[in-house]
Amino acid sequence: MTRLVIVGATGMVGGYALRYALDHPAVECVTAIGRRTLGISHPKLSEVLHPDFADCSALSEALSLQDAAVFCLGTYTGAVPDADLRKITVDYTIEFARVLRASSPDAAFSFLSGSGADPTGRSRMAFARYKGQAETVLLAMGFPRVYIFRPAYIYPVEPRKEPNFSYRLLRWIYPLFRTLFPDAVIQADDLARAMVDVAIGKEHECESMILENRDIRGMNKS
Repeated sequence: MTRLVIVGATGMVGGYALRYALDHPAVECVTAIGRRTLGISHPKLSEVLHPDFADCSALSEALSLQDAAVFCLGTYTGAVPDADLRKITVDYTIEFARVLRASSPDAAFSFLSGSGADPTGRSRMAFARYKGQAETVLLAMGFPRVYIFRPAYIYPVEPRKEPNFSYRLLRWIYPLFRTLFPDAVIQADDLARAMVDVAIGKEHECESMILENRDIRGMNKS
């Protein structure tokens, strides 16, 4: 039985990851850490409110004796100023991982990155540079298993208020886009299941992997 931490469960992918994990027979308990309350209760669920991920030291007790973490905290490009985008994408990820590594050194880490993430830091896209920076640090932190997920367009499945015009357009043309470019799309619930399954599974023990959109789709077909 696995003790699992989910960060960002109030978001789209994190929300699906939480629901899937709570129903999963191999998951003993789920600790959901976020800045806003989930508004749900479940016998497996323990909720920890943490307002500032710039300092996660206070989470050391909640993160002790954990087997795996699914990290989905993030924001959309253009939704916040560049400095905040970097802070949320890089600094928050690294700070949380630091405390998790100290509290549960054997835990696996499943990280929601994005297609085009550039560890070299040369991309003109801020999102790609910052996700790449976060990936590089995570892979060097000494976790026994780190899984980097790089989805392309994440289809929301359930209706929602889209963050910008591009997302509204992609949702409208999704059936055609999926037919023409199947490896450029992934459903949010499929992505969430893959992130949980690989973190709590034992088939990839002692491995770290970077999973592109095609790889994630393949995981859901297997």
